[in-house]
Amino acid sequence: MKKILLLISLAALCQQAFSQTAEKAAQQFLRTLDTGLRAKVQFSWEDAERFNWHFVPRPRKGLPLKEMNDTQRAAAYALLKRCMSSNGYTKATAIVQLEYVLRAMEGRGENDDYRDPGKYYFSVFGDPAAGKPWGWRVEGHHLSLNFSALENKWMAGSPMFMGSNPAVVPDGPKKGQQILKEEATMAFSLLGGLDGQQRKEAVVAEKAPADIITGNKRKAWLQEPPGVGFAKLSPAQQQQLKMLVAVYVDRYTKLMADVIWKEIAGAGWENVHFAWAGGSAWGTGHYYRIQGPTFIIEYDNTQNNGNHVHTTFRDLKNDFGEDLLKEHYGSAHR
Repeated sequence: MKKILLLISLAALCQQAFSQTAEKAAQQFLRTLDTGLRAKVQFSWEDAERFNWHFVPRPRKGLPLKEMNDTQRAAAYALLKRCMSSNGYTKATAIVQLEYVLRAMEGRGENDDYRDPGKYYFSVFGDPAAGKPWGWRVEGHHLSLNFSALENKWMAGSPMFMGSNPAVVPDGPKKGQQILKEEATMAFSLLGGLDGQQRKEAVVAEKAPADIITGNKRKAWLQEPPGVGFAKLSPAQQQQLKMLVAVYVDRYTKLMADVIWKEIAGAGWENVHFAWAGGSAWGTGHYYRIQGPTFIIEYDNTQNNGNHVHTTFRDLKNDFGEDLLKEHYGSAHR
């Protein structure tokens, strides 16, 4: 019993250390900004802008990369690096740079403002030095990463959206680049290994939806999960499904990912379902969803002849730090 309590205490200390590290990175970023730029980047915790997220090219609030100097950009990216795994950070920054590829593919000029890697906006919500709830976001075309923290003890990172257009770069210096490759190949492998009955349950529609179904909703919600249940998969297939979930969960730091893994296991892997819609080969529109009591993963590739991917991870308990806040306010009013 003492050993279990010690492990719990160590885990709590690690979470606190991580949250404090992220807090310090946010403070450092804010210190690089003058009054005018800080007014652009910082909002109150209660500001509705915290929930105003999307993944399409559109006007945004916050401070864009193109309005930062080298020192400020380095501090902004240092904050991002504190909250992502190495793999997750690499994917996020590659998505930003992919705007150059899309600009060239669409025949836009070098000074085009629509496909612009400088139009990724950083926002901070609340005061990361106050010991109260705070959060931050980086967002632009095909990228929306939302983080919430509470009293230096905890950090949540949902909603998380990553997309890629093109999914596979067809030509030019980056020909063959596929930023979200694992998300596709591992899912196709899982689908291809299903037997007749499993596939019958897993494939829920002949045509894939036009986009992820949860979209940019404030609160992710879908009906009871369709598809083949975890318990109906063989042990090898169950491991494949877990590895596919890991592609999304392990975009976060290990400490954040460990919390998500614990929640999934606590709610029961037997309650997780894998559903597929659309074609079963690359180049055709296809979609899959992995859904359990605590999370929803969606992947959609239907635009641009099946070469334009949208992916999302939603923590059904902790989108925008909701569970953290419930616990905080509940304990404050006892």
